[in-house]
Amino acid sequence: SHLELQYETHYERFLMPTVRGMPTGSKKRYAGLVRTADGEPTLVVKGLEAARSDWTPLAREFQRELFRRVFLDLPWEEHVRDTVERLRAGELDDALEYRKRLARRGDDYRRSVPVHVQAARKLQRPGRWIRYVITLNGPEPAEARVSPPDHEHYLERQLAPAADGVLRFLGTSFADITDAQLGLF
Repeated sequence: SHLELQYETHYERFLMPTVRGMPTGSKKRYAGLVRTADGEPTLVVKGLEAARSDWTPLAREFQRELFRRVFLDLPWEEHVRDTVERLRAGELDDALEYRKRLARRGDDYRRSVPVHVQAARKLQRPGRWIRYVITLNGPEPAEARVSPPDHEHYLERQLAPAADGVLRFLGTSFADITDAQLGLF
């Protein structure tokens, strides 16, 4: 019998993070650095926060840039600290929208009401998709937001998980880097 192998992609750098809460990785979750025909580095991300539409643009762009810096041996700690600073200063508020599809009408949710449905109920005529922001007063539709964003929510639920999948392999964590920054004040 003959075994045929097909060469698909050569990754210069490759990382397959573990699934949160599990000791093993998943073949559908990885990031790698490839070179194009003209020698330019290109980041390939599959299944991670940077590739998922249910994460905010903030988390997706943050994780992509973190991978890029780590793979190209560029300074990455400053990127983490700078992003946290800019988020807390309100400079990244345009990138905080979640986007989720409503599976059924808002009235059909009785027992537990997900956050995207809570936001949709604040609109007179929500469509099939809802764009919302987590604010200090809970979820609000992006187009009708009146409260300031809950920046701590985005630090804990978006940036920290996106960073820790990468930073764990570097012997540190999002908390280690950001807590060290807080210790300076």
